[in-house]
Amino acid sequence: FHGMISREEADQLLSVAEGSYLIRESQRQPGTYTLALRFGSQTRNFRLYYDGKHFVGEKRFESIHDLVTDGLITLYIETKAAEYISKMTINPIYEHIGYTTLSREPAHKKHMPTLRDEHDGKESTGEDEVAEKRVSNFLHCLHAWILMSVKCLFSVIFLSATVFQVHTFRGPHWCEYCANFMWGLIAQGVKCADCGLNVHKQCSKMVPNDCKPDLKHVKKVYSCDLTTLVKAHFTKRPMVVDMCIREIESRGLNSEGLYRVSGFSDLIEDVKMAFDRDGEKADISVNMYEDINIITGALKLYFRDLPIPLITYDAYPKFIESAKTTDPDEQLEILHEALKLLPPAHCETLRYLMAHLKRVTLHEKENLMSAENLGIVFGPTLMRAPELDAMAALNDIRYQRLVVEMLIKNEDILF
Repeated sequence: FHGMISREEADQLLSVAEGSYLIRESQRQPGTYTLALRFGSQTRNFRLYYDGKHFVGEKRFESIHDLVTDGLITLYIETKAAEYISKMTINPIYEHIGYTTLSREPAHKKHMPTLRDEHDGKESTGEDEVAEKRVSNFLHCLHAWILMSVKCLFSVIFLSATVFQVHTFRGPHWCEYCANFMWGLIAQGVKCADCGLNVHKQCSKMVPNDCKPDLKHVKKVYSCDLTTLVKAHFTKRPMVVDMCIREIESRGLNSEGLYRVSGFSDLIEDVKMAFDRDGEKADISVNMYEDINIITGALKLYFRDLPIPLITYDAYPKFIESAKTTDPDEQLEILHEALKLLPPAHCETLRYLMAHLKRVTLHEKENLMSAENLGIVFGPTLMRAPELDAMAALNDIRYQRLVVEMLIKNEDILF
């Protein structure tokens, strides 16, 4: 740290060595700090921030030393290979390899993307082949340089004084979309939490929406995205929904206050942990949980814990619109349109649940649960307002109740 010095003074101090750096306090804005870094015979200045970790952009680092090392690597790559980087996604290997892990073997050796243009089906020329070889040689040299340069960069720096989720990879990794090296010390790319796909951040924008979740990445049942869960388990609906409803219909349809009466919260939590731990092998039989309200509580908790509600945020306004409409025929028409907005797994689960709740109402004399009562219970459970405005969300509660009530009463028509 060199205190409050000017850009010119910083430039003079750093001109002695490439890769050197210093931190100075801004003269124009006291209390703010600048990282001055020497690269390419120029001094580059970056506003430096600290929130427990150091950062100048998205990546956060434990030390300035690591930040500068990663910065030098990135600057070198982006300077020397800018044109190639801009074309990395032109010929992706993603569609050929699916979800293989390229980190085990550099995929570019087998699936080197080419930069040549197509010539209306004509055979490639000798010049094209030469150009391809040059690109290949460049990549190999670039990869070798990265692996060797990290140590060199550390030496230089020591002498002069890292949903797709951002991920830090240990050891060399290659992008599973474009097959190119993922550079940097930390946060070299992003990783899909569901299927484990590893790609550059810029490549993640090009990956098709065809995620195939891998069970080894799906660690739990509750709080897991509904579509992710059913894809990972190759089922039409979440197993917790099927199993709970089967158990409830086998022994609880006549239970007074079904779904309205709460079960013991600790035992409901036990059911949740059993599903998270054992999946479809979880034991929720009468031998384990005699009180049926524990099972109904576990089912309601599953829907409340969904990161995206069963009636999704995108479809929410259309469902609320149907409840605000007074004409019965128009209500059904809008509900039909709203259901089309749901993802297939959400729509199928909603259909199955509404058919079950309809059967619950057939036992209303015994359980005292009408469609209106079930709407009161399940409205806020299945729907959440996308807005953060608490007052607007509170005003929507009555419409949420009406939506569920209409879905139950017209289940045979709507689905």
